[in-house]
Amino acid sequence: MLSTDRPGPLHRSRTLAPPGWSRWLVPPAALSVHLAIGQAYAWSVFKPPLESSLGLSGTASALPFQLGIVMLGLSAAFGGTLVERNGPRWAMFVSLVCFSSGFLIAALGAATRQYWLVVLGYGFVGGIGLGIGYISPVSTLMKWFPDRPGMATGIAIMGFGGGALIASPWSTRLLEHFGTDSGGIAATFLVHGVTYAAFMSLGVLLVRVPPEGWRPAGWEPPRTLGRLVSAADVSARNAIRTPQFWCLWVVLCMNVTAGIGILEKAAPMITDYFADTGTPVTTSAAAGFVALLSAANMAGRLLWSSTSDLIGRKNMYRIYLGAGALMYLAIARIGDSSKPLFVVCALVILSFYGGGFATVPAYLKDLFGTYQVGAIHGRLLTAWSLAGVLGPFIVNKVADHQEAAGKTGPGLYSLSLTIMIALLIVGFLANELVRPVHPRYHEPVAEAGPVDAVTAEKGADR
Repeated sequence: MLSTDRPGPLHRSRTLAPPGWSRWLVPPAALSVHLAIGQAYAWSVFKPPLESSLGLSGTASALPFQLGIVMLGLSAAFGGTLVERNGPRWAMFVSLVCFSSGFLIAALGAATRQYWLVVLGYGFVGGIGLGIGYISPVSTLMKWFPDRPGMATGIAIMGFGGGALIASPWSTRLLEHFGTDSGGIAATFLVHGVTYAAFMSLGVLLVRVPPEGWRPAGWEPPRTLGRLVSAADVSARNAIRTPQFWCLWVVLCMNVTAGIGILEKAAPMITDYFADTGTPVTTSAAAGFVALLSAANMAGRLLWSSTSDLIGRKNMYRIYLGAGALMYLAIARIGDSSKPLFVVCALVILSFYGGGFATVPAYLKDLFGTYQVGAIHGRLLTAWSLAGVLGPFIVNKVADHQEAAGKTGPGLYSLSLTIMIALLIVGFLANELVRPVHPRYHEPVAEAGPVDAVTAEKGADR
């Protein structure tokens, strides 16, 4: 008789790296998943066709994206422990199935002109794929790269930010080929679902976890720790009881809200902003702007998270939130008088937005250790769920209201920009309140398991 006790191909034990396995093969596995699910950031390309073909408002056309981000946070929170238990291959496969199925359901909805199916497929089902896929490689990467945790998470999460760099022009060309009516949108969704399934399967096959207690050759945990860097571990259950967790929750929520609202409406926003000038923005140029924002989002995730390994996480968030508020202020003040300055400020803001996502796992590792950092990260992403609703709601609702009042150009967005500045200031203050975790939340050494690494950082606020 065949044994039924042998673990399946997705089981964590089947993904253990053999001797001599190169840790540099793991980032490409993570990128194959994150580049796919990063398509979410190109949703604004679908907004105008959906609005014209199905008669939707700007607020209504944002619903699939908003629900997708809500489900990202919720599935990451509730699935974080399962990801830690079952391993990255299981998580990547679940993400593949949900994300691709979401596109297929959305295709059916567009073909039958049933918008609720688009919301259900892309937002609910696909959103689960977003959340599980987003956290699937984070813990594994930090165990493979204990010497450079900020860089490691930046490499993986860079893919999520850069997904729209591929998806935006690709989606635009598919819509041009198939048409922007409901049938063309359905065909585009169908192609996306099939293609992304094949691409994500590369990550499922390639990912590996390190052996217990593995360390890079010649690397030893540093003896000197920064003030916010702990050698102890905190469980996910205890982490959510600490004020540090909730301060970071506010920091992430405010930073994401300020960025995601504009990102979700990027294409129509730049078109509206310069519509009354002598050089209006065309549809293809707006799609190019979305791609540029995606490039900045992607580059910021690697650049700024790697910088945080040098200057510390708290200092890095001071830059994200403080300088980000100044960029929003500049956009609000210049209006439609300078298109290059508008684009530059937007690119800097999106680089900070992406960098915040890539830096937060290492920030969590510094504070709570590596014991259950994946599960803690998943719980923190509930901040993204709220921000995913709040940011697009603010920008779209204000723009719809201002348009109804007869305003055009920058007048559609000036109030939204002011709100975003205020939110970034709130996040800046929350970051200032982050302090070392009290020892009463630490796990006993015998229960916590081996500590893979402690980041070497200098300075009281790192």
